[in-house]
Amino acid sequence: MTIRTGDRLKALRALFRSEQQQIDAFLIPSEDAHQSEYGADCDQRRQWISGFTGSAGFAVVSNQEAALFTDGRYFLQASEQLDENWILMKQGLPGVPTWQEYLVSKLPPGSRIGLDAALTTVADAQDLRERLSTVDSVLVPVERNLVDIAWGDERPSTPHDKVFVHSVEFAAQILGETHQDKLSKVVQHLKEKDRFGIIVSALDEVAWLFNLRGSDVDCNPVFYAYAVVTQSQPTLYINPEKLTPAVRDHLEGVELKPYDAIFDDLRQLKNTLASSNQKFLIDGNTSLAIEEAVGAEFVVGERSFINDAKAIKNERELKGMRECHIRDGAALVRYFAWLENQLAAGHRLDEVEAGDHLEKLRAAQQDYVGLSFPTISSTGANGAIIHYEPQRGNCKTIDPNQIYLCDSGAQYKDGTTDVTRTWHFGTPTDYEKACFTAVLQGHIALDMAVFPTGTTGYLLDPFARMPLWKQGLDYRHGTGHGVGSFLNVHEGPHGIGVRAPYNNTPLAAGMTVTDEPGYYEDGKFGIRIENVLIIRKQDTPNNFGDRGYLGFEHVTMAPIGLNLVDESLLSPAEKKWLNDYHQECFEKLTPLIASDPDAVAWLKKETRPLL
Repeated sequence: MTIRTGDRLKALRALFRSEQQQIDAFLIPSEDAHQSEYGADCDQRRQWISGFTGSAGFAVVSNQEAALFTDGRYFLQASEQLDENWILMKQGLPGVPTWQEYLVSKLPPGSRIGLDAALTTVADAQDLRERLSTVDSVLVPVERNLVDIAWGDERPSTPHDKVFVHSVEFAAQILGETHQDKLSKVVQHLKEKDRFGIIVSALDEVAWLFNLRGSDVDCNPVFYAYAVVTQSQPTLYINPEKLTPAVRDHLEGVELKPYDAIFDDLRQLKNTLASSNQKFLIDGNTSLAIEEAVGAEFVVGERSFINDAKAIKNERELKGMRECHIRDGAALVRYFAWLENQLAAGHRLDEVEAGDHLEKLRAAQQDYVGLSFPTISSTGANGAIIHYEPQRGNCKTIDPNQIYLCDSGAQYKDGTTDVTRTWHFGTPTDYEKACFTAVLQGHIALDMAVFPTGTTGYLLDPFARMPLWKQGLDYRHGTGHGVGSFLNVHEGPHGIGVRAPYNNTPLAAGMTVTDEPGYYEDGKFGIRIENVLIIRKQDTPNNFGDRGYLGFEHVTMAPIGLNLVDESLLSPAEKKWLNDYHQECFEKLTPLIASDPDAVAWLKKETRPLL
């Protein structure tokens, strides 16, 4: 669906020459003040101004044109959603500038470029200033976001949902990892670094640090807050109406202040920092507004200690990930069995109706909280839209003679799931089977990988792509991302893919990561197979260099569509992996679906061994 944006752009540009601004262009990122991938409705500024609903993108609006920058996951979706007022900049393709390069090369020298300092990271601001200085252009922070002004009374209000305690039953191992334990580790880190304190702005880091969860952002159990932890005192900045008596009791010893009070508090600390020659730690994703409040001279950039700690799951969290994926798999089996039977009986189901039924089945599982992202239920050509989200009343009827791709996940109290399966409920073509089998081979290759400690996901990415490359095929998205423990479904700092940052973080035991190669043909079909993996220590016959070796343990339990597999292309080792995986699925899922004979029969059919 395309939204007309002419009036919105006109209202925004009218603000460029107001008495306060005097700017030539305005920057509109997707993220909120905490650099969240997904934000509350009130923070969907880039979506509102452009009409593009994908999670990743950056808009630059000048007096002359409006440009939307996004990556390969969203090329097709953006081309369908943007109207004639926008230029689509397909990042990563030859000759296409980044949005930073665009500001230097496309805007006139001496331009004044407006931005919201709360939405701009310290790292981006530093990089931009250096680039713009070469053409005498400057950044101009605005007092109030211009999109918010243009949006006016129609802009949604800030969420006020209550937060709740994430029970230690799910968050801690036997020895305990309460929020006090986590805060003690942060204080110890500050002492080792001889720093005054640390400023925490990422919402999932705040939630993890205090063992709290919320519902301010759809599908992400986080809440709007900042934290400042010094060697002597932790402070949580959160609006008081969000706190229940139980949460206040849980946070005994933590100073509680209103959300916006952090900026005045940081300004008032300048004298203390100057007299004691002390500084705060911040990471590169902290907002420019935070840095300006405390003063650039009083902060030191550091890779987030909390994000790194959060990425390594403790044994209780890993146990929860295993258990919730089995329950999730039971819901998936019941869903796919139901869907196949419905289609075989000639019933018409659209993409949303099917996804609604899956959500209902998941909601019946123990400790279910909600979805971990909007379900991607896509038939035929819609599957080629990598992050497709069907719209109620404006989506396709599922065609049993076309490929069906379902990427979905849930939030459970003991973990987060993310799984993609691709099916054909009729007779696939030889070409479709060849493409699917190449994706499966890449999936298996990564799952079976063994690698020395210190290896990054950047280096492992070719394992998943090689079978596709041999066919002259590829895909325009990462191969894997971290997954939170009842937190954000996309979690860093690690991942598997071709993006340079993935080469900065070695994979480590206790991390979770997805394995999701795919292949997509615009206008025809999409294929993706995705499991969640746990990184574990691997026993090897030798230990060259005394480095230690790592491997993967898959926790997702859901059959892989056998009628799309071309058995003749599989090696004996690949066939054994598939048979072993399906036997594991059958054994773990059958007890949970025993009361549903249709699901049991379907599971038995879809896990039959290949000979």
